[in-house]
Amino acid sequence: MTQLQAINIAKVTTIFALAIPVLVLGLQGERVVLYLALHISYCVWWLVEPWLLPARREQIFRDPVGPASAVLIVLYVGLFFALPGWLAMANPAPLAPITVVSAVVLFSFGSLINTTADVQKTTAKALGAGLVEDGSWRRLRHVNYLGDLIRYASFAVLAGSVWAWLVPAAILLAYLPRIAAKEQSMEQRYPGFPAYRARSWRLVPGLW
Repeated sequence: MTQLQAINIAKVTTIFALAIPVLVLGLQGERVVLYLALHISYCVWWLVEPWLLPARREQIFRDPVGPASAVLIVLYVGLFFALPGWLAMANPAPLAPITVVSAVVLFSFGSLINTTADVQKTTAKALGAGLVEDGSWRRLRHVNYLGDLIRYASFAVLAGSVWAWLVPAAILLAYLPRIAAKEQSMEQRYPGFPAYRARSWRLVPGLW
């Protein structure tokens, strides 16, 4: 089993982890309905995207994992990432219009940024490109990670609980060493990387 296959199982686990409590408990509140629409649609997109972009399956999360690692991935990505949804289900407060607007805007722009960056890099790599430093990647060297973080921030906003921010915080902490490793790898592989680094930011425009 590869990392990608384990993550795919985790995404299916998230769908069931969110849908089952709603169906069993008969939850129909606006917060819950909107949360499920956003989070489950993202999980479905994750599962569909490699079939729309077959080259992506050959470029990401290709390393093999053992049974223990696969179980940890499913528990972490599949269940822990469902935490904001469970908090949304437990939140009895009325859903404020500003929360709806904020969550939908963050989800939409986060998904757009992440998907645009992924499609561009996947296509460029499939066509034999080396360092991808234009388009979506022109000013941010890890723009896909930024889009993903913005999307998960939308889930935390919609959940309406400070504990929901544990998920985007955990994702950020997981991304930091990956960013450092990728920066080192690109510097070794691409002669043009120092110039690219000098005119761009890692993750957050104007900050880092």
